[in-house]
Amino acid sequence: MTTFLTKPMLKRFAFLICTITFFSCENKNSTDGLSRWEAQAARVEILRDDFGVPHIYGKSDADAVFGLLYAQCEDDFRRVERNYIWAIGRLAELEGEEALYSDLRANLYMTEAEAKAAYEFAPDWLKSLCVAFADGVNYYLHTHPEVNPQVITHYEPWMPMFFSEGSIGGDIESISTERLKAFYEGDTALAFLETEDIFTEPQGSNGIAIAPALSESGNAMLLINPHTSFYFRPEVHLVSEEGLNVYGAVTWGQFFVYQGFNEKTGWIHTSTFVDFKDEFEEEIVEAGDKIQYKFGNELRDVIKQTVTLKYKEGEQVKEKDFNFYRTHHGPITHKTGEKWVATKINWDPVNALSQSYTRTKLANYAEFKDMMNIRTNSSNNTVFADADGNIAYFHGNFIPKRNPEYDFSKPVDGSNPETDWQGLHTVDESILILNPGNGWIQNCNSTPFTAAAEFSPKREDYPAYMAPDAENFRAVHAVKVLKEVEKLNLDTFLELAYDPYLPAFEYLIPELLAAVGGGKNGEQSQVLELMKAWDYRTSKESVAMSVAHFYGENYQRAFRSMGRFVNPMSVAKIPTSAEIQEIFEKTIAQMNGDFGTWNTPWSEINRFQRLSGEIGADFDDDKSYVPIGLASGNWGALAAYGAQTYEGSKRLYGYRGNSFVAVVEFGDRVKAKTILAGGQSADPTSPHFFDQAQRYADAEFKNVAFYRDDVEKRSTKRYSPGEKE
Repeated sequence: MTTFLTKPMLKRFAFLICTITFFSCENKNSTDGLSRWEAQAARVEILRDDFGVPHIYGKSDADAVFGLLYAQCEDDFRRVERNYIWAIGRLAELEGEEALYSDLRANLYMTEAEAKAAYEFAPDWLKSLCVAFADGVNYYLHTHPEVNPQVITHYEPWMPMFFSEGSIGGDIESISTERLKAFYEGDTALAFLETEDIFTEPQGSNGIAIAPALSESGNAMLLINPHTSFYFRPEVHLVSEEGLNVYGAVTWGQFFVYQGFNEKTGWIHTSTFVDFKDEFEEEIVEAGDKIQYKFGNELRDVIKQTVTLKYKEGEQVKEKDFNFYRTHHGPITHKTGEKWVATKINWDPVNALSQSYTRTKLANYAEFKDMMNIRTNSSNNTVFADADGNIAYFHGNFIPKRNPEYDFSKPVDGSNPETDWQGLHTVDESILILNPGNGWIQNCNSTPFTAAAEFSPKREDYPAYMAPDAENFRAVHAVKVLKEVEKLNLDTFLELAYDPYLPAFEYLIPELLAAVGGGKNGEQSQVLELMKAWDYRTSKESVAMSVAHFYGENYQRAFRSMGRFVNPMSVAKIPTSAEIQEIFEKTIAQMNGDFGTWNTPWSEINRFQRLSGEIGADFDDDKSYVPIGLASGNWGALAAYGAQTYEGSKRLYGYRGNSFVAVVEFGDRVKAKTILAGGQSADPTSPHFFDQAQRYADAEFKNVAFYRDDVEKRSTKRYSPGEKE
C-alpha cells in the first residue's frame, strides 16, 4: 500500500541517515570502494555476441547486477544518467529552472531522506543488489575518466528507490507539473488545459500468448512486443550461480529485466487504463501558522516539509526553497476552485523493486501469481506463458478497493472517510485469465473483455474502475489474425505479429469512397481508383498506404471521432460528405506540395534514420536512411511504427513503436528470436550502432543465444569490467 514517512518516523531515522551519509562519504574518499569494485569485477564475465548483446555471468545475483550496470554504461551512459537525474529530482541542474517542478514532483512523493530510510529498511538481498547497482556505475566512471557526468558524480544504493518500476514515464508523470506550479506559486489565474496529441504513436505494447494446442511443437509461446520510444531499452542476458538466467529488455539504469523470459517463464507488460490514481479534495482549516484538514469528525495536521532544489542558470547553479504539503491521502498537487487536492498513487518502492526483480527468477505460473500478489505494478497489464504450458493474463496489479457509492473518475471529498481506499484487490479479485479454451490471449492496451474471444471475462462482473479500457484497432487486428491460427512456430508467429493489415482503413476508406463518388477531376479519380483497389495492407511499395496515412491524420485532426468505429461514442462527430470531400482534397494538395506528387510509395516517405546517439537526435531528409514499410499503431498495425516530421524535414522518421521485440517458445529448452530497433550501442563508431536497422525493416529476427554453449559460439568479445582492450 502507499505510505509516507511521518515526522516522528523521520526523527527516528535521522541518526541512521547521518551515519549512512558519513560512511558513504568515507567510502567515496577511500580506497575501500575501489578494492570492493575490483574484487567484484573479477567475479564477473561479460561476453558480447555478434550483435553486441551483453551476456553477463556472475557468481552471485549481485555480481550479475554489477556487470549489468557496467555494460549498460558502456552502451549508453547518457541514458542511464538521464533516467536517474529525472527520477531523483535533479533535472533542473541539467535543464534549468523550467524543470524545477519535475524535481518538486519527485520530492512530493519521496524525498532523498525518505529514499535513504526506505533503502535501510529493505531486505538484505535487495540492499545487496542496490549496492551492486551503484558500484557498477561508479566503477564504470572510475575506469572511464574521459566520461564526464553531467549532474550525478557518484551513484548511491538508495537511488533505485526512486526508479523501481520500468514503464516508460511511470505513474508519477501523470501528475501535471503545470498544476503543481500553479498551486505552489499561488498562480490562481493560470488557465490549465491539457490537450492530447492525437497523432502521437500510442504508448504501450502488444502481448500475445499461445497455448500448446495451437503451437507446432506442443509448447506455449509468447510474443513480447513493447511499443516504446526507440532506444529506451537495450537487450541483455543475466546469469548467476544463484539461479538467475534471464533474457530481455532492461530500462536504462535499472537492474532487472523488465520485459523478457527465463528458461521457464516469460512475461510482457502492456500499459493499462485501470484506475489506480485518485484525487481527494481536502477541506483546509488555517489558524495562524497552523494548517489542518477535516477528516470525519476530526482535524488533522497537514504535513509541511521544505526542500531545497538546485537549478542551472547559465554557468551558475542556484537554489530555490519549496514548502510542500501532504495529507494521509498524499501530497497536495493542485487546486480545484479553492479546494486543495491531494493526489494518491502507488508509492511503495521497496516492495515495487522486490516485485520487479523477483519476477525474473520464477519457475512456473503458481510462483508468478504469488509474485503478482505483491501488487505494486500499477501501470501494467501482464501477459504470461510458461514451460508447463500455461498461458495467463493479469489485468492491472495495483487496484485500490473503493466504495462503489462514489464516482472516483472525478475528485472525491477527502473529508469523508468513506472515500478512503479500502485496501487493494487481490489477484483473484482482479481480472485474471488462465488457459482459456480458445488457446490464445491478446492484449494491446485494450479492453480485457475481448482478450480471449468467447472465453474473455464479462464486464458486468467487475467494478467500472477496474477496466475502463476501450477497444482499439490493434486489438481488433490481433483478434482477427488469432481466430485463424492453427499451428504456430517461431517464424509463423512472427508473420502473425507483422501481419500488414490495417483495420482502421476498413472503415475510413469505404466511407471516403461513398462520400466523394468518382471525384471532381482526373487526379481525384486516379486516387480514388487506387484506394478502391487497395486491400488495406501496408508495404514499402504501396502508394495507397501513403495516401491513407495522411488522409487518416487529416480526418482525425478534423473530426476526432475515429474511435467510434470500434467503441460506443454517443456524441461522436459523424462527418458529412462535403466535409469528407474537403479532407480528401486537402490530403492530395498536402502530398503534392510536400513530395511533388501524391503518387509516392510509402517507403520514400516513411524512414528509419539514426544520425547520432544523442538523446533527442535530429533527422535530415538529405542523409541516408532505411526505407520502412511498417505503419502506425493508430491504424491498427500490430508491428507499430510511429513516425513524424521534424523541423526542416518533409519525410517521416520513426521514433516510437516496435523497439525490442521477441517471440519465445518454451519447452525442454527455451527458444527465442529478437530484434532491437537500430542497435545495441549509442556510439556511432560501434559496429552495433545501427547493425539491426535493415533487419528491423525486413523483420529478419536474430536467434537468441540463451545457453552457455550457444553464447560461446556467438561470442566476439570476452572481458571482466574494467579490463583494458
